Amino acid sequence: MVKQIFDNFEKKRISRLILESLPDWFGVPEAREDYIQGCVDQIFFAAFKEDQPIGFLCLKKTGKDTIELSVMGVLKEYHRQGIGRELFEAAKTTAKNNGYQFLQVKTVQMGKYAEYDITNHFYINMGFKEFEVFPKLWDECNPCQIYIMSL
Repeated sequence: MVKQIFDNFEKKRISRLILESLPDWFGVPEAREDYIQGCVDQIFFAAFKEDQPIGFLCLKKTGKDTIELSVMGVLKEYHRQGIGRELFEAAKTTAKNNGYQFLQVKTVQMGKYAEYDITNHFYINMGFKEFEVFPKLWDECNPCQIYIMSL
């Protein structure tokens, strides 16, 4: 079950629980903490199994017409079970209902790391299209791929 979370304490609790369990993607403590703190001011969705959070997704307003999927995580034991898709569909519907025209997401460019290639394939399967690569936005080891979709 996916629901939108409004309580800031819950947003931090859920995002910390999930992100700390995913060191392959969120292993840099400072960056992980930035994601956790940033969730407070964003539209937040969480997936639950028997009242326990198993995944979450945040949307960040980036412009009048564009919103960004800023962070997403699903406990590894629930990967490939449709949880990410459920979170994404709830977020996409909310973004569209709030009048946004575009949804974007940033990740590490395809071909750099196997873990991120899985992430790239997920976004492509959700309907995102390659928009642009910024080779040094984060650093040279992590070229930033931007995907976008029309809502």
